[in-house]
Formats: sequence, structure tokens, C-alpha cells
Amino acid sequence: MNTAGTIDRPLTHDPQKQAPMKPSTHEPTGSATSDVTTTDANDSRQNRTREMQLIPEALARAHMHDRLHEAQRERQAMSLVTARRMQRRAERASRRARRALAIAVMQ
Repeated sequence: MNTAGTIDRPLTHDPQKQAPMKPSTHEPTGSATSDVTTTDANDSRQNRTREMQLIPEALARAHMHDRLHEAQRERQAMSLVTARRMQRRAERASRRARRALAIAVMQ
């Protein structure tokens, strides 16, 4: 069976394997319609697949960016907590030293 495909049922769905469209004979030459090439369609299709392949990469990059910022904020919060703890400890030591000095002066 060596039948050519029709518009409704092409032999193949691959645009590179399909025959290129030829201008019809009833259209005047130099009309607004030009010869249809499939390279633009293939380029856009390839770009689309390239973009689709890069989407998980971009999502992972954004996720890692968020995680790094979250870790940095957590480190800053922990250092603030540590600094406050050390300040309270220094204030307690200062009060003890002042009290010891006052007791020594009073005796």
C-alpha cells in the first residue's frame, strides 16, 4: 500500500519528513502568502523543549537560593542569641565584682 498521506491523516507527524507545502496555482505570484518552511517551527519546538528541560534546573537553583538565605538568617539569629547570652553573663559577672568590691570596702 503506497498511498500518500492526506491532510487529515498524514503519513508521519514529523514535520521534517513531511513534504514542503507548495504555493497553489490559483494564487497570484508575489501574494501575501509565502512558502511555508518548517525550520521556524522546529526551532521554536527545540527552544521550547530546551526551556522545558531547564525548568527543573531553575527551580532547583531558586530552591537552593531560598535555602541558603534561610540558613544565613538562622545563623544570624543564633549569633544574636549567643551575643545576648554572653552580655547577660558579663553583666552578672560585673554585678558580682561590684558587690565583692563593696563588701571589701565596707570591711
